[in-house]
Amino acid sequence: MLEVRAQQALRARPFREWLQPDGAVWMQFYRTDAGYLLRFPELADFEVSGDALAVACRPAPDVSEETTRHLFLNQVLPLVLSKRGKLVFHASAVEVSGAAVAFVADSGRGKSTLAASFAAAGYRFLCDDGLVLERRGAGYDAMPSHPSIRLWQDSQEALVGAGAQTVLPVQYTAKARLLAGEGMAFCGEPRALRRVYFLGDGGAPGVTLQKLGAGDALGEWMKHSFLLDIEERPLLASHFDQLAVLASRPIAYRLDFPRRYDALEAVRQAIVVHINEADGEA
Repeated sequence: MLEVRAQQALRARPFREWLQPDGAVWMQFYRTDAGYLLRFPELADFEVSGDALAVACRPAPDVSEETTRHLFLNQVLPLVLSKRGKLVFHASAVEVSGAAVAFVADSGRGKSTLAASFAAAGYRFLCDDGLVLERRGAGYDAMPSHPSIRLWQDSQEALVGAGAQTVLPVQYTAKARLLAGEGMAFCGEPRALRRVYFLGDGGAPGVTLQKLGAGDALGEWMKHSFLLDIEERPLLASHFDQLAVLASRPIAYRLDFPRRYDALEAVRQAIVVHINEADGEA
């Protein structure tokens, strides 16, 4: 059972905040004597130990267990893993030709829609918005996450159809959560990371691909990293060193395309061709 508790006013100021597109506060980061408090206003508090090995959840009254679980899996757990030294990014990933392909972007840039379009076309997906990378020899493995993808209703109707299996809605978003199934296959095993695409703003008239150098790739990886404590210098130094190695891999590209559903097939085809050309490079 979760301990339901009304959120109390805090005397301390958060050392960091995440804002929603409309400027509303989405998440606040506080330091405590025991570690950290991660607050989602009017939804839940998550108390994280200093070593990130223990997490206690305190949902606000009338917040569903499904909402709390979703907050933990999609927001808190990636931050906790980052505190433990893992590489975690705001990214979706799918399996193409037996390897992982990642789409990295800010919220609203279409990474979930692109991953869902691959899944609906028969390619298995590994994760929706929390990509964990594990070092394997000279390369990296993309680790599978929970088998669901979040989509707005129009994306669901255009890509998967109304008959897709969904899970209980959460209270902070109108997005549907689609479960893996016959129409949207899930890959539950790690896959070697072959290509990474940092998504543009959708202003391109067609599908465009641009190779990124190590410096540009490093900046993008840093921008899209999950990080619990951005003021902990030893952890930041270690994270930067890990990113520098990752960015040196010749696998990073800028990808842009028109944000139209009828353009997604051409995007998939271009990526599949590009992936298959990557054999022996990564």
